[in-house]
Amino acid sequence: MNLDPRLWLLLSITAGIWAVPIDRSGGPQQAQHVEEEKQEENVDTGLYYDRYLREVIEVLETDPHFREKLQTANTEDIKNGRLSKELDLVGHHVRTRLDELKRQEVSRLRMLLKAKLDSTNTQSLQMDHASLLKQFEHLDPHNQNTFEAKDLELLISTATKDLENYDAERHEEFKRYEMLKEHERREYLKGLDQEKREKEEKRMQELKAKHRQHPKVNAPGSVAQLREVWEETDGLDPQEFNPKTFFKLHDTNEDGVLDEQELEALFTKELEKVYDPKNEEDDMMEMEEERLRMREHVMKNVDINKDRLVSLEEFLRSTEKKEFNNPKEWEILDDTKPVYTEAELQHFEAELRDKEEELNRKAESLRKEQELLKERGKALEAQRREYQQAVLEMSQRQKEQQAADGQPPAGPNEELLFQKETQKLEDGEMKAPVEQEVGAQNNLPAEPPQNLPLHT
Repeated sequence: MNLDPRLWLLLSITAGIWAVPIDRSGGPQQAQHVEEEKQEENVDTGLYYDRYLREVIEVLETDPHFREKLQTANTEDIKNGRLSKELDLVGHHVRTRLDELKRQEVSRLRMLLKAKLDSTNTQSLQMDHASLLKQFEHLDPHNQNTFEAKDLELLISTATKDLENYDAERHEEFKRYEMLKEHERREYLKGLDQEKREKEEKRMQELKAKHRQHPKVNAPGSVAQLREVWEETDGLDPQEFNPKTFFKLHDTNEDGVLDEQELEALFTKELEKVYDPKNEEDDMMEMEEERLRMREHVMKNVDINKDRLVSLEEFLRSTEKKEFNNPKEWEILDDTKPVYTEAELQHFEAELRDKEEELNRKAESLRKEQELLKERGKALEAQRREYQQAVLEMSQRQKEQQAADGQPPAGPNEELLFQKETQKLEDGEMKAPVEQEVGAQNNLPAEPPQNLPLHT
């Protein structure tokens, strides 16, 4: 696809039209192997409707009319929904396939809703799918069978909004990860005696010191950082570094821009200076946060029109800035202030305690219910035995009475009839308390469904 990716704006990003970095020193076979990987790789956007979004884009790309309109559209046409109106003019087979994709997505969302309701003990309630589907903003819930222009408009606008918040959410997730790690460290140390605690604290400090012993990390997007990629990844003479050639080498899908994934691939060499998955002291979650920080730094200084893509013009203009040749020293995560404050950590720990107490209460409630059911089971078993004993005594008295009256013993048919009648009596007496037990369980108050949407 040779469309200007600015026209796709978010769609080009969310569709995953990016590739892995190519090792230019590997020869034709290596390049062919990487090209195959490029075609196979499909980076997940992190959106819970990621697959649906990708499949819709792939189908739209097959329509010549829609592709033609894309070539003449601009960013605003895509963002404000004008391009969505062109959906009415696409081929019948395309619309049919889009209708099928939407029905599949609605079916998937219904399954997620059912699973969520089941987990909250509301499975006995009748679900209003049309009402519940309104919480999902990437499709029109009122029309669950056909894909219309409104669906495309909603899909684009929702994905745009979600991806704009995606980096902020990733930072927040990393903060919670770091707080959880610190919480677990403190709890672990609390459980040790003084001698072992001092020894473990010393070991942890040594690991931190070892982690900080690494080569200098070049500022992302600086001439030093790019020259290093040019030399070590591309296998070229650093003295012959050319920004324009560099850009074309790392525009791996040849769409005329560097997207976020192509940029992040440029930082691998710098990150390898600090992080090694084989080392106990190196945290790979921190490495990915570092990669995100580097990409945001470059985008902030290079992406002039803030479309989350770096054009050749923007890239060349950044190489003319003073910061390109004389950047500020890059500080890795360990050199910066913590991503959370002590107050935030205390609040986080309070949340953990509340959740733990809630789980303990639920566990205790379930334990009591289990004990109650066991006791009721024992009572029912005792009652069953009493009935059996009563039946035996009744049978014995009847035989004795017949003998006293000089009547012959009951024949096989009469005995069988007697057993059936007594069994009916026993079953009738036993059925009532069992039905009451089941009814009581079915009438337990249901917990309302929690907030949706769900993430897959």
